[in-house]
Amino acid sequence: MCFFKNKKSYCQKDGIVLDYSLFCKMNSDKILIHPSAVIDDGAVLGNGTKIWHFCHLVSTCVIGENCVLGQNVFVGNRVSIGNGVKIQNNVSLYEGIIIEENVFVGPSVVFTNVTNPRSFIERKNEFKKTSIKKGATIGANATIICGIEIGSFAMIGAGAVVTKNIKPFALIVGNPAKQIGWVSEAGIRLLFDEDTIAVCTETGTQYKLNNDIVVKL
Repeated sequence: MCFFKNKKSYCQKDGIVLDYSLFCKMNSDKILIHPSAVIDDGAVLGNGTKIWHFCHLVSTCVIGENCVLGQNVFVGNRVSIGNGVKIQNNVSLYEGIIIEENVFVGPSVVFTNVTNPRSFIERKNEFKKTSIKKGATIGANATIICGIEIGSFAMIGAGAVVTKNIKPFALIVGNPAKQIGWVSEAGIRLLFDEDTIAVCTETGTQYKLNNDIVVKL
C-alpha cells in the first residue's frame, strides 16, 4: 500500500516502511517524477500523473491527469496526451501525435511522423498528424505509420504494422495490418448475430453493426 504524510510519499510492504521521496519527487498535485526523468521547462503535467525512469518530456508537450509513462518514454514538441493514458517502456512520441483519454500504448510501440525520411533532407515542415482516439489499445512492438487515425476502442495486436485509418472497435493484426473482427469497450471480441447485434460477454453491453460501423447501444 502507498500513503502520504507531511507532503512525503511512503511505501509500506511486509511491515517495512520506505520513504518514497528518497527516490521520487512528488508535488502537492501528486505528480510523481523519478529523479532520472528530464522534464523541460514549460511541459504541462496533470494531477496524479507518474513519470518513471529516464523519460524526457520537452517543453511544449501536454500530459493529462492520472497518466503513467513507463521507463524511457520520450514525448516530443506539441504532443498531446489525454487523461488516464498508460504508455509502457521504450516509446517515443514525436511531434504530430495526439493521444486521447484512456489509451493504452504497449512497450516498444513505434510511431513515425514523416513518410519518406532522408538524413540529408530537412522535412520538419512535413510532419504528419497521427491521432489515437479514446480507449484504443496498441499492442507491444506495433508500428504506427504517420498520418492516420486509430478509432476509439480499437485493438491493435502486438507487432502489427498499421498503415491506414482504423475504425472504432476494430480488431487489427499482422503486417501489413488487417482487420479480423471487432471488440467491445472492454476489449472482448464481439460476435454479431443475424440481426447484427453483439453482446459483450464481460459487461453485457450491446453493440450494433451497421454498414461496417460498430456503435454501442
